[in-house]
Amino acid sequence: MPLRWGCLLLLATLLAGCAGFKPDTSLPATVVVSPNLDERRPSLVVIHYTSNDKAAHSLNTLTSPERRVSAHYLIARDGTLFQLVPENKRAWHAGQSYWAGLTDVNSASIGIELDNTGQEPYDDAQIQTLELLLQDLRVRYRIPAANFVGHSDVSPGRKIDPGPYFPWQRLAVSGFGLWCDAPPEETAALPMSMSAMLVLLGYDPRMPDASREAFARHYLSDAQGNIHEDEVVARRTAYCLVKRKTGQAFEPVSPDQNP
Repeated sequence: MPLRWGCLLLLATLLAGCAGFKPDTSLPATVVVSPNLDERRPSLVVIHYTSNDKAAHSLNTLTSPERRVSAHYLIARDGTLFQLVPENKRAWHAGQSYWAGLTDVNSASIGIELDNTGQEPYDDAQIQTLELLLQDLRVRYRIPAANFVGHSDVSPGRKIDPGPYFPWQRLAVSGFGLWCDAPPEETAALPMSMSAMLVLLGYDPRMPDASREAFARHYLSDAQGNIHEDEVVARRTAYCLVKRKTGQAFEPVSPDQNP
């Protein structure tokens, strides 16, 4: 092969490797290609915060070959949506993680980064775009409400994002995640232990203490990050969530049967 043709073939190969891709969502999205990806099939959505104060910084991090971290989407504070990795590819966002039996969450999830330091409320424009994106993903992949979770849920003891300011209750109203408000008082004992209920919700059974903390951070904390540690409220909340996830009503048992 003549040298010039060899050079042209090499150039074409390099250009093809750098080419962009068509956004998967029908929403307006700017494609910024990240090289950090593998093949995957989505059935779970994991929400993160970037811990940065500028989307440009986050884009640099998520597309840097040296950092080896990525996400499928990034949403800036003003609601601008960026897609970095195709949805049928495996982005590197969850790290060591577990959810509902999955020990490689990256292989089955779509990662969404929100431009937020973790110490500030989320901008309404940003959450509006997130809700539109989650609705788009839910329709296309039929993702159940229980499979919209935070990084802290799948990586208990290691991660705390999307943090205390994330509006889980608002999103759950639209079917993105589970929520229970003020579980009713029950005179009879609950039919299962707290650890069993956490496993049914999806938390890692190998890390009961960290999973309990992640559960409290998600469902029992206020906007300042203060966690309500009342064990009775925690158990009633977990029980309510399990019933909503499974669609089942468990019969109470006597206190001596409830570990």
